[in-house]
Amino acid sequence: MENNDYLEKERVGKLLFKFAVPCILSLVISCLYNIVDQIFVGNSRVGYLGNAATGVIFPITVIGWGLSLFFGDGAAAWLSVSLGKGERESIHRGVGNAMLFTFLSGCAVILIAYLWGDGLLMLLGGTEANIGLAHDYGIIIYAMMPLALVQNCLAAIIRADGAPGYAMLAMLVGAVLNIIGDPIAIYALDLGIQGAAYATIIGQFVSFVLCAAYLFRSKTFKIGLRSFIPDFKLLSQIMALGMSSFLTQLCIVATTVVNNLLFVKYGLESKFGADIPLAAFVVIMKLFQIVLNIAIGIAAGAQPIIGYNYGAKQYGRVRRLLQLILLWTAGLCLVFTVLFEAIPAGFISMFGAGGSSQELDSGLYMEFAVPCLRIYLMFIVLTCLQKVSAIFMQSIGAAKIAAPLSFLRDILLIVCAFLVPLGLGLMGVAWAAPIADAVAIVGTAPVVLWVWRRLRRLEKEA
Repeated sequence: MENNDYLEKERVGKLLFKFAVPCILSLVISCLYNIVDQIFVGNSRVGYLGNAATGVIFPITVIGWGLSLFFGDGAAAWLSVSLGKGERESIHRGVGNAMLFTFLSGCAVILIAYLWGDGLLMLLGGTEANIGLAHDYGIIIYAMMPLALVQNCLAAIIRADGAPGYAMLAMLVGAVLNIIGDPIAIYALDLGIQGAAYATIIGQFVSFVLCAAYLFRSKTFKIGLRSFIPDFKLLSQIMALGMSSFLTQLCIVATTVVNNLLFVKYGLESKFGADIPLAAFVVIMKLFQIVLNIAIGIAAGAQPIIGYNYGAKQYGRVRRLLQLILLWTAGLCLVFTVLFEAIPAGFISMFGAGGSSQELDSGLYMEFAVPCLRIYLMFIVLTCLQKVSAIFMQSIGAAKIAAPLSFLRDILLIVCAFLVPLGLGLMGVAWAAPIADAVAIVGTAPVVLWVWRRLRRLEKEA
């Protein structure tokens, strides 16, 4: 097993680049599974109804994703702090427990999804027009969920173990297989939306195998059968550190479902109907997810470095890392903001603007989607700064601070989503996002400033 003391000796900017870039790529690649499905499905004969259908399944997959981060990010943060303190003996048990309970969580999700059936899909925003497609897509996606969640959990642990490049490679191989498989299954085999689902689960399975193989070459722990014996005291520590990530994903589910239902409700009262606003919002959420994952990748990539240095009482380096992740996040997100505001139609068109049987609807679709994208993503830079601040708190073990910051923006968004449309109608659902972003950053900034000052004080006392 290797020593990770280079995390407190190497220049922090160089370390952040080394860890953050593979982490960003890993998270963006993980988005590609669903996004690539949407691009191919949206440009197939099912058109934007296929995008609406995948959007109905999206909250269920995000719940699974959140559970994998609950245990995976928690274990990663715990592993990093343990290494910084020189406490290595119990690391293998933390990893084993995280894997075990991630798998069991995935089994629970698919059990609920299969038993609840189409009733759950209707609750998540399904309509008469898209419910059949959503059912056909979801019934296949659910099957791989336990292993897909374990793979995502392991990716976080692998990055914390000092091998972010391996985690990225495992994700990349699966994503490439999905990209290759989508056109073959959707078009050549004429499987439609089911073909997209089959291509996705094949890619996920290969990524899982690669991540599981890493356990035989890990740097800081050796996994064995005794690693999987439940240790609830240890698990509670991991879950406390992963709570911020879990709440973030739960909030994404809550905001997605609320927005799905409100876009359907107010869409029915407009000329656009229910499915056009729903399909457009699904596309916007995918773009939002890409940018958010880039920001999260910066913060999550920094997590092992932050945790190690905080455990080693190198508080000056921790402060510098906070400064860098905020600057990198702001810079990258501003670039995306400019692109979204300048060429929104180009991004929307990537996912299709109708379908072979929907030419009459494509004009209405673009008429709604373009301004909706500009409004909803207007302050995405503030969203990302708020989210990476919560991840930083998680990285230094400040779970009680990280948890409320994780869902602050999303709670505000839900409240605004109900209130703003009362005056502005359908487009008011979109305006809720920038309003919530502005209020959330006002609440987050004082907390970040307080932590910055505390780290400076600890640095002087060390």
